[in-house]
Amino acid sequence: MRVGLFVTCVNDTLYPRTGQAVVTLLERLGVRVDFPMEQSCCGQPLFNTGYRHETEPLMRRYGAAFRDHDYVVTPSGSCAAMVRDNYPRLAAKAAAEGRGDELSEVAADAVAKTYELTEFLVDVLGVTDVGACFPHTVTYHPTCHGLRVLGLGDRPRRLLEQVKGLELRELAGAEECCGFGGTFAVKNPAVSTAMGSDKARAATATGAQAVCAVDNSCLMHIGGILSREGSAVRPIHIAEILAGEEGDLQ
Repeated sequence: MRVGLFVTCVNDTLYPRTGQAVVTLLERLGVRVDFPMEQSCCGQPLFNTGYRHETEPLMRRYGAAFRDHDYVVTPSGSCAAMVRDNYPRLAAKAAAEGRGDELSEVAADAVAKTYELTEFLVDVLGVTDVGACFPHTVTYHPTCHGLRVLGLGDRPRRLLEQVKGLELRELAGAEECCGFGGTFAVKNPAVSTAMGSDKARAATATGAQAVCAVDNSCLMHIGGILSREGSAVRPIHIAEILAGEEGDLQ
């Protein structure tokens, strides 16, 4: 089984520890992980802003980078959703414009092999206990793309519930958007900040030491507000919890 890590732009640029955690976790479970250096952005920012044609080269690049892999694993529900939900839309639009079947082939291959991390652990590897230790109180925020597009359901919670020492606390209004929404936060900053503030208050109210999610983009938004409000709650990607064997909360 050849597995490729799609680290994503946000993680590569701002949260490299998350990518490292994915490799640590998967290798501990006996999975050999490749990192194709030719990978780049999945194209989500361009697509969400209406630049469909400009997104197509990035789609082709994704397909080429992971052509020889059996699975592509990403620590981002948002980017996994871009591949699985929007690549077929891009391909269909291109075909309707008479530009051939190349993108259709790329989309079909990418959709079949791309998995968000918790999906891969539960559905492909068939594990929920990954041997992690994290003796801290944690609350979980289900991000919009993971919840509504990928349908992750209880997979992240099942994994967290098996972590040694971890106490999972319920988050009020958990299924409400945190307000980041990629370019939404740029175009509608006031609304985005208000939504993020609601989410930050809910996280603080749990009394948990950390709030986790499957997307660092959402955690960046929530964490920034938590920090500015002086909350002690720390944002942490689920991969970093699952990769832990010592129980670190840095």
